[in-house]
Amino acid sequence: MDLLGVLNLRGNNLSGQIPNAFSRKCSIETLDVNGNELTGKIPISLGRCRKLEVLNLGNNHINDTYPCHLKNITSLRILVLRSNKFHGGIGCPADKRPWPKLQIMDFAHNSFNGKLPNKFVARWKAMEVYDDEAQLNVKHLRFEVLRFSRIYYLDGITVTNKGLQMELVKILTIFTSIDLSCNNLEGPIPDVIGKFIALYFLNLSHNALSGKIPPSLGNLQQLESLDLSSNNLSGSIPQQLLKLTFLAVLNLSYNQLEGCIPAGKQFATFTNDSYEGNRGLYGNPLTQQCKDAIPNHGQDSNPRTGNHINWNLISVEIGVFFGLGVVILPLTFWKGWRIWYFKRIDRLLFKFFPKLDRRNRNHRTISQWIQGRRL
Repeated sequence: MDLLGVLNLRGNNLSGQIPNAFSRKCSIETLDVNGNELTGKIPISLGRCRKLEVLNLGNNHINDTYPCHLKNITSLRILVLRSNKFHGGIGCPADKRPWPKLQIMDFAHNSFNGKLPNKFVARWKAMEVYDDEAQLNVKHLRFEVLRFSRIYYLDGITVTNKGLQMELVKILTIFTSIDLSCNNLEGPIPDVIGKFIALYFLNLSHNALSGKIPPSLGNLQQLESLDLSSNNLSGSIPQQLLKLTFLAVLNLSYNQLEGCIPAGKQFATFTNDSYEGNRGLYGNPLTQQCKDAIPNHGQDSNPRTGNHINWNLISVEIGVFFGLGVVILPLTFWKGWRIWYFKRIDRLLFKFFPKLDRRNRNHRTISQWIQGRRL
């Protein structure tokens, strides 16, 4: 394999483990074994392939942890582990700096768990680079078959974006994508992802992520697809997301989001499917509009009319009427209660107004007069 530049074995029925036989002179730049029946672990010797740019192990049965033993392959641009049996946390020890050129990472449909560490995610520096010069010098990932021959092998890859599988026959060096969907990740979305201004697609759906949607995601100027569905995200949808002028697909369904959906720009193009499963959301395109919505603190609403019932206010009014009823009804219908009640009133009056007692020794008090009238 010392002179081998591309090893593409995808879409076969290969089984067993990947041989641990990569030499120190390994020159492989592309290794693609996607869509086989491979098992076992990623061989340690693969870390000797320092020129590796594309590693596609997707759609196999590989049972391993996060491949930190490939940390020395600083040239790696594409890492696909999709639909395997990878498990454990995502990240390497703090003193390691793997894959500064990584631009496509697809770890979907595995069993990764734990939190996404901010410090580790921050090392994917290639996702932060976006400038006019890069756009003018767009290139494709390719391998020169024969030196000086100008005959190239163009790397291709299948990615899942906007809900569809896409075959990228030519991979642009400016294309960036993160897919961590369908794992067991938890905790907040790392705020540092907001620095990935070159990111085109972000899919964190079907995990157990919690907390609020970081407003910093509004900095992702090139983002075309954002899928955060089926998590435990809470709070409101940040108004900063209105800055995502290229956003074509948005899926925030089945979370615990609340408040008013941002209005205008790209958000005017999204349908109910983008927000279903969030009972606290209102505004277009949902039936309940922001101007009619009242914060749901002790409230309920009529599903037919949409009118809100403020149970906190009603409970106070019910308490007042109930208290008055306890006092007034016995005075009206119970003679013994009236006599006892007015005697207590007289005592309170004489206690706080002694002069009233002296003036009225030969006269009936007001309460006695009222009592006599009622008797």
